[in-house]
Amino acid sequence: MKNLYLPFRFFGGLGVIFVLFILGFPFYFFFPLAHTVLVAFLVLVILDIILLFNKGVSFNAERSTSRLLSLGNDNDVKITVANLSSRSFDLFLIDELPYQLQIRDFGKSLHLKGMEKKRLVYQIRPLVRGKYDFGEIHLYITSKIGLVQRRISIPVQEEVAVYPSVMDMKKYELKSAMSTTINFGIKKIRRIGHSYEFEQIKEYTIGDDYKSMNWKATSRSNKLMVNNYTDEKSQQVYCLIDKGRYMKMPFNGLSLLDYSINSSLIIANTSLQKQDKAGLITFSDKVESVIRADRSRNQLKLILETLYKEKESRLDSNYEYLYSSVKKTIRGRSLIFLFTNFESLNSLQRVLPVLRKLNKSHLLVVIVFENKELRDYYQQDKENLKDVYYKTIAHKIANEREIIVSELRHYGIQHIFTRPENLSINAINKYLELKSRGMI
Repeated sequence: MKNLYLPFRFFGGLGVIFVLFILGFPFYFFFPLAHTVLVAFLVLVILDIILLFNKGVSFNAERSTSRLLSLGNDNDVKITVANLSSRSFDLFLIDELPYQLQIRDFGKSLHLKGMEKKRLVYQIRPLVRGKYDFGEIHLYITSKIGLVQRRISIPVQEEVAVYPSVMDMKKYELKSAMSTTINFGIKKIRRIGHSYEFEQIKEYTIGDDYKSMNWKATSRSNKLMVNNYTDEKSQQVYCLIDKGRYMKMPFNGLSLLDYSINSSLIIANTSLQKQDKAGLITFSDKVESVIRADRSRNQLKLILETLYKEKESRLDSNYEYLYSSVKKTIRGRSLIFLFTNFESLNSLQRVLPVLRKLNKSHLLVVIVFENKELRDYYQQDKENLKDVYYKTIAHKIANEREIIVSELRHYGIQHIFTRPENLSINAINKYLELKSRGMI
């Protein structure tokens, strides 16, 4: 009986019978009709139970997910349902989703004929890294009569890990780079000059730089020959991720730390494809995870596994500890991406001496996040005095971000002023720009 459920149609039928009995008090001829309808109703209920609970009724369901789910992206989940009996039934399917998704009203309706199989595809968007537990699949089966439902629970529990955005990493993988321009993502970047690592002498083709002409080789071969340069390799690229309390700020369901983690993974993958060395340092009140720059086969996997476990801290970040760790860990000039969040100009002034020291020894790129919601708020027209006051404060806070950018520019520190959703593409473009200029 625990798998027997009564749908709305059952209670609707009882309601009709109840009304007929009530009408039988002032109008006696409704009593026989009510008794007849009640008997017919009970017979149909018994018949419906027999149709649903006989041994010939059998169903099967399977769930198919990716081995790894991608944080902040739409991930497909496929469910295949098979009717193993000869009769047709209506189904209402409920999948027990992980609690992290906070989806309480998930359900799919479908109709299956005898011996028919159907596949359902739905999408989930994880907003928290970690392990996600999928539970059972519940099928609520209804016959053509529809007065009773039978629940069939299929044990297909599975555990799936949600990692930093692997989908974005694959999406932004570099293809072959052209000699003068790179079309990447949604932007186009002009490569200024060339790197200084000689690759080969080749025959001149239209579009080659005249400054790279090799006149000695031209005179020997009686053909126009040019020197071909390639990007310098084995350069160190580090991502420094601030895990302090200011990185908890959410945008579109993801925190700034999650955006930074996704972008760090993409930068690491891009730099490894360019045959550079990728490294990682995470810190809050102390330095926690340190991966020295390398380009070994397992380097990307090591970075992915490390980023998967990172959590925000409730404390302020200690940049003095960071500087001492960078000084011990990073040998030689490197490109450093610092993912942090300065809430005010004072917060920048406190750490500016450390940033200037880092910029002397390395090429430092500081990420400054633009608060789009704040900007949209103060650009709206306000009617009452309270809203005008809030608008003024919002405008002041937004202007401080621009002052922070100006302050970094004043001290010769590279920066990226970007919205969180555009962080990955802007960071990669900055990496390619600096590399093409030979600044690393």
